[in-house]
Amino acid sequence: MQAFLARAGWDAAKHVPLPGDASTRRYIRLLLNGRPAMLMDQPQSAETPPAAANATPSERRALGYNAVARLAGADCARFVAVAHYLRAMGLSAPEIYAADPTNGFVLIEDLGNGLFADALTKGADERTLYLAAVEVLAKLHARPAPTLLPPDKHLHTYDATALLAEVNLLAEWFFPVALGRCGSGAEMEEHRELWRAALAPFLRAPPVFVHRDYHAQNLLWLPGRSNVARVGLIDFQDAVAGAKAYDLVSLIEDARRDVAPALGEAAATHYLATMREQGMPLDGAAFAEEMAVFAAQRNAKIVGIFARLFRRDGKPRYLSYLPRVWSYLNRDLEHPALAALKSWYDRAIPQDARGVPQGGGA
Repeated sequence: MQAFLARAGWDAAKHVPLPGDASTRRYIRLLLNGRPAMLMDQPQSAETPPAAANATPSERRALGYNAVARLAGADCARFVAVAHYLRAMGLSAPEIYAADPTNGFVLIEDLGNGLFADALTKGADERTLYLAAVEVLAKLHARPAPTLLPPDKHLHTYDATALLAEVNLLAEWFFPVALGRCGSGAEMEEHRELWRAALAPFLRAPPVFVHRDYHAQNLLWLPGRSNVARVGLIDFQDAVAGAKAYDLVSLIEDARRDVAPALGEAAATHYLATMREQGMPLDGAAFAEEMAVFAAQRNAKIVGIFARLFRRDGKPRYLSYLPRVWSYLNRDLEHPALAALKSWYDRAIPQDARGVPQGGGA
């Protein structure tokens, strides 16, 4: 790390480590003569490798969950490639000052402390921030998803293999935590097939750029900038080519903070209006169905991930988010397009088990 910082001219900087999160990365704020920067440190042995763009599902499964789910793993070069793509569009991704992907170091612009979540607790106008974030999505969706992120990173498709692997986490990890047993083979197979059928209609549409983790902890409010540049973007290394609704539901069904249904409705309405203004009108009812399906898919995944963080990684604080995530998922499953899946969840997971498991802690 010191050798990397020396090559970048930052070896004399003061180091201020930042709190960790659910990932294996860590971030260190650097201060050099009053100038800030951020160091990303991604241990190269901490993640299984991603798969090649043309890998088959069976080849991806052989490499492990990161490859199946199309996660970047420890590939820092993907973060750099996505940052350059976003900045070329006039969006506020951090500038890349220096990078050493081989050893897992990236020195980036420090966009400050104005995370949406923090700005809102300090009195920022919630509607203003959320509608600005919606406008960023509309700008991203004004063009098809790129196939290649220069110089050599394919933007992977968020395909059925990845989406089904994600929802499978619920049956794999939440069942033992909440029900004291593993899901049976028949239960898990039915779950996968119901999800396969629900997702299939939306996987045929031309994909757009999907940030994949678009919420108040990964967006920064930069009021000194203009228009879409007021929204700072971070944690985008797992970006994929997928459905228009995905990032919007990530924003308005936030696992870590309550978003009022009225604000969610306003965000969806603003998205449709902005898309229409830029000459890309969408059918409102069809998009509402797409939102319900991908919101349910994402929330089912999060239930599984948070149970895994507790059971495998010893991070019980993530259980405290489960009541909120389940409240979203219960609401999502009320959409008629998800009737068969709602029936499965009602049979498999009693309502009183859809929250913080007893004895799990918070």
